[in-house]
Amino acid sequence: MYYLILTLLILDALLLATVVLLQAGQGGGLASLGGGTTDTVLGSRQSVTLLTRMSWWCGGAFLVLSLLLSLMSSGTRAASSDLQQRLRTSAPPASTTSPLPITPVPNGPPAGAATTPTGTAPATGAPPATAPQPKPAQ
Repeated sequence: MYYLILTLLILDALLLATVVLLQAGQGGGLASLGGGTTDTVLGSRQSVTLLTRMSWWCGGAFLVLSLLLSLMSSGTRAASSDLQQRLRTSAPPASTTSPLPITPVPNGPPAGAATTPTGTAPATGAPPATAPQPKPAQ
């Protein structure tokens, strides 16, 4: 059934494209080329009425067939995105990478650093952080 509707949709799209291209719009269109073939076959007034009606009917059929195909295909597909799968299962996603090993940081000074007699590392020579002094008024 799905492929039948899909085939009808493709045929309708081809017919709709042909009908729209044959219409003489504001700029002329394909209907004005070739000596007005649609005018000689159907008559001037009838060709405009027939092509207009056919374009409306083909456009409506295209919308209905597209809606039917959309409804038919929405029930057969499973959740395709990770978010949809997570919402359906409510389980945390499995990690694809292994976690990095945690290495403890030693509490003492780095190896090879000079220490003071109390066992702490010497100051680096940077001045202690203090509040900035205001400039004297001139």
